[in-house]
Amino acid sequence: MTPELTEEEMRQALFGIPVPEEEIIAIPAQDPAPEIAPAQPVIPTLKKKVAKTFTPRLKVTLRVGNEFEGETHEMIHEADTLSTLLAEQEAVKAARKKYRFVEVVSVKSM
Repeated sequence: MTPELTEEEMRQALFGIPVPEEEIIAIPAQDPAPEIAPAQPVIPTLKKKVAKTFTPRLKVTLRVGNEFEGETHEMIHEADTLSTLLAEQEAVKAARKKYRFVEVVSVKSM
């Protein structure tokens, strides 16, 4: 290559030789006609039943009431978690909506 290229030679090297507009043939775009096939009846297939995955559950037993040192009721809350702390917090939060005094009795796995 020669170190001194003209501007036109550089353009041809980078972009190629320009094609005159007269030589460009525009082909009109044709919309292909979609072939519509008649609808076929849907054949029901037997669906495989997916085995339910094991969801860990904890049973939280609470003693709840609205009077201090008064009548209490036992309430059971089921939580979908492995964490006893989260299950306990979830149960207390649910019980506080209805009762003023809440005491956790036990947290057991189901």
